[in-house]
Amino acid sequence: MTSALRPFGTVLTAMVTPMNDDGSLDLEGAQRVAKYLVSHGSDGLVISGTTGEAPTTHAPEKEDLTRAIVEAVGDRAMVVAGAGSNDTAHAVMMAAQAQECGAHGVLALTPYYSKPSQAGVVAHFEAICDASDLPVILYDIPGRTALAIGDDAIDQISAFPTVKAVKDATGDVAQAKTRIERTGLAWYSGDDPLTLEFLRVGAVGVVSVASHAIGEVLARMIAAHDAGDTAAAEAAHNEAMPAIEAIMGGGLGAVTAKATMQALGVIESRHMRLPHLAADAGEYDYLRAALKAAGVPL
Repeated sequence: MTSALRPFGTVLTAMVTPMNDDGSLDLEGAQRVAKYLVSHGSDGLVISGTTGEAPTTHAPEKEDLTRAIVEAVGDRAMVVAGAGSNDTAHAVMMAAQAQECGAHGVLALTPYYSKPSQAGVVAHFEAICDASDLPVILYDIPGRTALAIGDDAIDQISAFPTVKAVKDATGDVAQAKTRIERTGLAWYSGDDPLTLEFLRVGAVGVVSVASHAIGEVLARMIAAHDAGDTAAAEAAHNEAMPAIEAIMGGGLGAVTAKATMQALGVIESRHMRLPHLAADAGEYDYLRAALKAAGVPL
């Protein structure tokens, strides 16, 4: 659960957004997913992020989703709502809406596509922070945004009072070590295969996609690392890797995570909104077989 060390919890799942076959949001399904995840190792949920198809869900839907998830698990887990846009005014609106709907935190994404200056990045995050009183996780994922947060920028942003943590999907563990030491922010791995490496340099948890299937394994790995049991942590990491590869290996985590929830019997449809396509029958069968081989109880 949350603490000064872990302000957003330990294992946060970047949660899928269930949809009906007609493309409408399945809010009952979303509540089932949230309850399932919290019962299987997650103590935090990130909603309306990349895995939650945030680019193709709209403001009223995000509001309904946030309220539904807070209602379902808000007393058992940290609910963090995404505020990702290359339009700062839009991101500000999402941050304010998150607070109005009862979310516990905000995930603030580097503005993508526009490639502003580092001063523009700082101003973007400052505007998001000013939009609510909620604690903020910065999300640094240059592979998707085409823009990394620079050292000077991260130092400036870390001084904003509501910025508490970073979700690091840069893949640069050595950089994370120096930034953790310099900023004092709580660091969360944003890359499932690298979570143990990030923990070894001072990270406190993970924002995971694979935790749709293996949240308890990841929680066990982090607990073992905390206890100084390096062998147990390594064993849990090795246990997790086949499922991580099954879900993340093809680079379509939003698609495979949703298909995983269907395979586990939590949701009825694996419908995706374009430009994503749902896993077809062959892809779904391949995923199920890979998850079974990885020890996921389907």
